[in-house]
Amino acid sequence: MNNDIGKEATYYHPTERGVQCDLCPNQCDLKDRQYGLCHSRVNYHGKLYSVVYGKPCAIAVDPIEKKPLLHFYPDSDCLSVACTGCNLACKNCQNWEISQADPTEIRHINASPEKIIEQCKKLQINTLAFTYTEPLTYFEYVYDTFVLAKQNNIKTVLVSAGYVNREPMKKITTVLDAANIDLKSFSDELYWKINRGHLQTVLNTLLICKEANVWLEITNLLIPNINTNETLIRNMCHWLVEYGFADFPLHFSRFFPQYQMGNTFPTPIHDMLKAKEIAEKEGMRYVYLGNVNKTDGENTYCAHCHQLLIKRKGYSIEKNIPTDKCLLCGNKIPGRF
Repeated sequence: MNNDIGKEATYYHPTERGVQCDLCPNQCDLKDRQYGLCHSRVNYHGKLYSVVYGKPCAIAVDPIEKKPLLHFYPDSDCLSVACTGCNLACKNCQNWEISQADPTEIRHINASPEKIIEQCKKLQINTLAFTYTEPLTYFEYVYDTFVLAKQNNIKTVLVSAGYVNREPMKKITTVLDAANIDLKSFSDELYWKINRGHLQTVLNTLLICKEANVWLEITNLLIPNINTNETLIRNMCHWLVEYGFADFPLHFSRFFPQYQMGNTFPTPIHDMLKAKEIAEKEGMRYVYLGNVNKTDGENTYCAHCHQLLIKRKGYSIEKNIPTDKCLLCGNKIPGRF
């Protein structure tokens, strides 16, 4: 291990073994030079370090719709940044080459928070997103960059599985404008079996974001014969409505074989349509279908009069309202426009 270890972590405490990370529920208790389950944090001589701080492995310009965020400044671009690391172990991970990787084996660039903000300004992009892997595993880099972004009037976006402890999540919301949280299923048993996590932590994250007035959109990847059970979907949507999320967009995303689930078949279209029907019956007002062609599943309609407001084709916008209100009935459309 060289001298360029990274930045000392924010959330940890000493133990008899070495140090325990307090960032997420994994609570990794690490001996000297041992990495956490996220691959991003290491105990080095009794201190915990974020080894990927300022070392992104991916930087790209994306349409905001790709996050997906459909009610957050539609038809705008964001600078997307990612480092290696994830604190879950999803069998279906689509970015496993970087999320599950040893950071020492992945090419990266050196980009301090200041350099990320400089790049936003150079490209004249007003939104910055940490995405692709699990940004909360490199919490310090995200937080420091978001602080600078807010100082420079750059909007901040987090695309995350939301598997983090309450205190760090509350801290990140102080500099966060919008988030898409991946709610993988509504079963703790499935969360552990497929993702190696627990449901309640993610539900806590959703509530923290809502309470902090962060614009929130929720993604649920539908995996055939895993989480497409109608009762499971109904229970999830019932909880979302009961706890005040009816006006936040819910994205049902179509599964395609990936990683350790390469032998599974893609989600049938009828399962996607059924999930949308259930969600709307339960009271979710803006339900979208991702990775599905030949449907209008990503168009935005007024929840009051059903007027077409935003017409999308892939990540492109073919029709867009110039305001946050329906031009037909005047109903306010929730989001940031």
